[in-house]
Amino acid sequence: MGKFVISKRTNGEFQFKLKADNSQVILTSEGYSSKAGCENGISSVKTNSQDDSKFDKKTSSNGKPYFNLKASNGQIIGTSEMYESTSGRDNGIASVKNNAPSASTEDLS
Repeated sequence: MGKFVISKRTNGEFQFKLKADNSQVILTSEGYSSKAGCENGISSVKTNSQDDSKFDKKTSSNGKPYFNLKASNGQIIGTSEMYESTSGRDNGIASVKNNAPSASTEDLS
């Protein structure tokens, strides 16, 4: 089972990372000014990760595939790591869909 890990950045902002069973990071959030905002972001990932239309498949400037997960309002709530292939990216999306809904939360902030 995956887990969300909340941490505090050096600039004081909170962020979360969704980790798969193997502890690999599969989604990283933007920075939040409050822990409550960060926790709301986690709830949004749990909900929106079940909707294929919320995953925005992208390619970086150096040609590496990645994806963003968007909320209902279109705002990005999480970004994946860079992948070596589109099939790797698609596996990452499947992993978020599989892990996010039942993931526990670990607060390291």
